[in-house]
Amino acid sequence: MSATAAQPTVFELQNISVDFGGAAGPVLRDLNLHVPAGQFITIVGPSGCGKSTLLRLLAGLQQPSAGHIARQNSDGSAPGFVFQQPALLPWRTMLQNLRLPCELGRSQMRQNPAEDQLLDLLGQVGLNRSDVDKRPAELSGGMQMRLSLARALVRQPQVLLLDEPFAAVDDLLRMKLQELVRELHDRRGLTTILVTHNLQEAAFLSDRVLVLQPAPAGFTADISIHTADRDQNWRVSDQVTVIQQKLTKALISS
Repeated sequence: MSATAAQPTVFELQNISVDFGGAAGPVLRDLNLHVPAGQFITIVGPSGCGKSTLLRLLAGLQQPSAGHIARQNSDGSAPGFVFQQPALLPWRTMLQNLRLPCELGRSQMRQNPAEDQLLDLLGQVGLNRSDVDKRPAELSGGMQMRLSLARALVRQPQVLLLDEPFAAVDDLLRMKLQELVRELHDRRGLTTILVTHNLQEAAFLSDRVLVLQPAPAGFTADISIHTADRDQNWRVSDQVTVIQQKLTKALISS
């Protein structure tokens, strides 16, 4: 897909390689990827193929051994990042954990959102105002993950990166969190990139699914998904089943 006026480029990766040294060789080699604004992209692939490494490259948390990454956020904001574990500070309350990203970085880049703004954001991810003084140990796993998602969005990024954020929750909660993330993506006009092992999750959520082969990895499939609604009917539809079958075949053949 080429960039257009309606779909400017957010990331352009050219011949990216990542080599941590040792006998295993490169994790990623000569990888190319174009990410237009507004897409919800999911990356699937076997364990150890470099999915999380790719996400860290996009976040600027890691540099490639070779190749070039162009990042073109129009406002220069850093991506929001949701990790596999919530990574909340145990001595901070819910509200204090939410405010943390606004306190970090260079002084001129720091933000001080009003408490009402923070409370509104907590409400958007399904958390109650009555819980704002609770610490992580007092929160359920689902509440911790919702707080982690809110924290990733508190600085209003244009890009949201998710590294298997639902892997540790039960299936019902996972479905609710999937719907929440897609709703936030659509409402905020985000560019979202998700790493997951769950093919049903990929088929349900995504505008586009990329299949990454084992290291040194490259993409073996790039599947576009078009639907007007991602509701419960879509989740159990024949189309989602067919997409899962395509992804399964692509993984088996990689």
